[in-house]
Amino acid sequence: MSKKRKLKAKVMDAEMMARAVTRLAHEVVERNRGVKDLVVIGVRQRGDVLAKRIAEKIGEIEGKELPLGAVDISFYRDDVGDNPMPRPTQGSELTFDINDKIVVLVDDVLMTGRSARAALDHLMDYGRPRVIQLAVLLDRGHRELPISADYVGKHLPTSLKEEVEVKIKEVDGEDGVIIYEKGEK
Repeated sequence: MSKKRKLKAKVMDAEMMARAVTRLAHEVVERNRGVKDLVVIGVRQRGDVLAKRIAEKIGEIEGKELPLGAVDISFYRDDVGDNPMPRPTQGSELTFDINDKIVVLVDDVLMTGRSARAALDHLMDYGRPRVIQLAVLLDRGHRELPISADYVGKHLPTSLKEEVEVKIKEVDGEDGVIIYEKGEK
């Protein structure tokens, strides 16, 4: 049986997401004083789409196309053995050198920090960046690991009894962020 969820609130629509992406792009450019040695890498499955949007927006701002990649952290997660029905993997796409680069790692939601840790572990298999900066659309809090984002689209304090669903047009057919109350099985 599937869990029943009760809609609690729609906290971001497509326009709000677009503004957050624009703000994140400007913050990345400002903090790094431009785009020299900058690469953008997204965490599959929604972080990679957000990474593409951020990289495109930075390209508009700076007039330069950035190297863009994606990492699939499926086998780097510390709960990989706990899930009896793992999702299909998409593989990583890093066709450029990350050694001595400024890597902007993009994910949709930061909560416990475990996905970010898995992505960091995976990136280290590809090389040794000068610095890795984390950009997330949403920061829910509830950290279990000492990881924080350098760039946050929206701080969204939530209860552990709530689920946050990020919808991305390229994956889900629409953009938006919805909070649900977890239901009983």
